[in-house]
Amino acid sequence: MAALLDVDQLKTFVAIVDTGSFTRAADVVYKTQSAVSMQMKRLEERVGRPIFARDGRGARLTEDGERLLDYARRIVHISREAISAFADDALTGRVRLGLPDDYAERYLPEILARFSRSNPRVEVTVLCEPSDHLINLIARDEVDLAIITHATRKPVGEVIRQEPLLWVTSQRSLVHEEPVVPLALSHPACVWRESAVAKLEEVERPHRILYSSRSFAAVGAAVLAGLAVSVVPESALRTGMRVLGTAEGYPPLPSCKIALLRNPGAVDETVQALADHIVASLDNMSTEFAAAEAAE
Repeated sequence: MAALLDVDQLKTFVAIVDTGSFTRAADVVYKTQSAVSMQMKRLEERVGRPIFARDGRGARLTEDGERLLDYARRIVHISREAISAFADDALTGRVRLGLPDDYAERYLPEILARFSRSNPRVEVTVLCEPSDHLINLIARDEVDLAIITHATRKPVGEVIRQEPLLWVTSQRSLVHEEPVVPLALSHPACVWRESAVAKLEEVERPHRILYSSRSFAAVGAAVLAGLAVSVVPESALRTGMRVLGTAEGYPPLPSCKIALLRNPGAVDETVQALADHIVASLDNMSTEFAAAEAAE
């Protein structure tokens, strides 16, 4: 039978990769540098392949090391979750989370999966409402945390994710070429709707609101049926949608910014734990994208 991988060795391996050196990793895992080196030697023996390149460039991984890294992160993460699940001081209680239905469809599965594995005794109550409603619910102490669309005109919450906002139509339709563009958009207070209309007005392109709904599923159905043009964040693209750009006469849109809004009266550990999982799941604000935004 093949020997099992040692979790402590994998934890050290991940620390080396994350810190960029054996020396800094030793501080993170509270070991001497020689102990760290010995662990990596034994890990390589157990794997049967070299995982660090021997070219004087420090902690550069080999191709096999890169393959091992993904397994190592998952094994270490699952080990920590297992310990948390059986800890006597495991979190308990209930958290009330609010978010729009389209965010629930895209982000909620990963958020809940991550959170429930680490905190199996916590009950999460989910409420799907538009962002403007959620802001009011937070103010009325009816929700502990809310994932909302960040509006420049009335900025609230901590921006935790941003991505391109895109014009879309059906791949099977030429509705985007009509003299008066039919639009399927959310409710009048929606930030994305305001941006879409403002951009078309800037380029003096005739348009009309053909479908209006607070339901993202309904708006997406109108697009996929070839009835209208809409705007969606990059992560919301569906099979059958075609992205439109300047070549088709559709001007660039501002980025979609997603924020986490916290109830100032809900400050217990359970709420904070869910907030941390939300940020970890959605935080993709790369420096390259931020720089591009600043240059616009």
